[in-house]
Amino acid sequence: MTRTDLSRRRFLHSSTAIAAAPLILTSHGVSAQAPANSRINLGFIGMGRMNAGHLGNFLGREQTQVVAVCDVDTTRRLHAQDRVNEHYSKKQGKESRDCAAYNDFRELLDRSDIDAVVIATPDHWHAIQAIAAVQAGKDVYCEKPLTHNIHEAVALTQAVRQADKILQTGSQQRSSREFRTACELVRNGVIGEVKSVTTSFGDPAPVYSLGEDPPEPGLDWDMWCGPGPLKPYNEILSPRGVHNHFPNWRMTREFGGGMITDWGAHHIDIAQWGLGVDESGPVEVISPGANAKRGAQLVYENGVTLTHADGKGVSFFGSEGEVHVNRGRFELILDGQPVHRFFNDQDDRQKTLAEACEAAEKQFLSDAKVRLYQSQNHQTDWLESLKTRKLPICDVAIGANSVISCHLMNLAYWHDASFRWDPQARKFESGGDPAWLTRDYRGPWKVG
Repeated sequence: MTRTDLSRRRFLHSSTAIAAAPLILTSHGVSAQAPANSRINLGFIGMGRMNAGHLGNFLGREQTQVVAVCDVDTTRRLHAQDRVNEHYSKKQGKESRDCAAYNDFRELLDRSDIDAVVIATPDHWHAIQAIAAVQAGKDVYCEKPLTHNIHEAVALTQAVRQADKILQTGSQQRSSREFRTACELVRNGVIGEVKSVTTSFGDPAPVYSLGEDPPEPGLDWDMWCGPGPLKPYNEILSPRGVHNHFPNWRMTREFGGGMITDWGAHHIDIAQWGLGVDESGPVEVISPGANAKRGAQLVYENGVTLTHADGKGVSFFGSEGEVHVNRGRFELILDGQPVHRFFNDQDDRQKTLAEACEAAEKQFLSDAKVRLYQSQNHQTDWLESLKTRKLPICDVAIGANSVISCHLMNLAYWHDASFRWDPQARKFESGGDPAWLTRDYRGPWKVG
């Protein structure tokens, strides 16, 4: 029996053992020990645009060593392998060919010398690969949206907790000062009682409707589709060769969740951070009507309504003011007047974003009762968690609860459905179909 066969058998056995459980955000650290060696050996799964950036980040760190890469596209796989080997050859002053390259992620996970993995595959693979990783004893950095559906979010959280491993969700806005400042202002009542929130991002994903392109040489298309349906190859889904853009597989229900789970996983995550509902979620979801692309609403237990609409990114509206925040932008409005602002080049109160945040913090948060987790860098925060075994800033339970809210919003659009939701039991109270919580899995790929 080959090593690949053994990996596949182990995967099939373990992937059916995950049971659904509440997504509980624990405040204590996990007990497993950090890697015994002084350097953390990393494997990378999915070598497209996102992981190209992560690879450069971790190659530049002394405490990490990249030892393996994986991609179902031969060109991308070998390009990443060459990049790693060239980096270490230059650094060591002698040729290094130590980085391995795999087509099948299970072979990478089968290596006992790999401490942690960075996953940046399309959404439909996230949960399966992350579950397999923690069950293989690896810590995980996994891109957002954390899962393709609600069932996977519950199963992944349970798997991480059972394995006693660290998982950082790639919702890096939590590690940016403007978002933390905005959420602390809201959590400390600076804008009064929060009445509503608006989050702005693009459209829900349509059903797959692409045509067939000539096959891409060196691409394992069956493996790319994996747990999703085996559609005809189209280069919009998996671009040919090494590319520098974000492919539009995300705009298909079969492989992604549209902008609702793409940018929504960022902005809804921040909205829930500001509302202090990381451990729960909405209790009601309201459809905007058939064929709508904006207007879906999430209603929380405290009565606050989050609306998907065009706007400034994430906007909190309170009884005494407003906070608006987006990447590189921040604005605090009280009594209808901007107080601290860095939002555009023509009408800014401060010269830099840092000045705007600092001024707001100094004026309103010097004696704040609520202080949020402070991370200066998302990847650094993950590495620190690997050493301390304390939960990172965007632990699996946070990432799961954020993506569940995104999935619920998508369900409202896709089915023109309004429904009641139990955020603790993770099930519909009324108006929804339990079949919407999962998907039809193809072949051996299952999340039990």
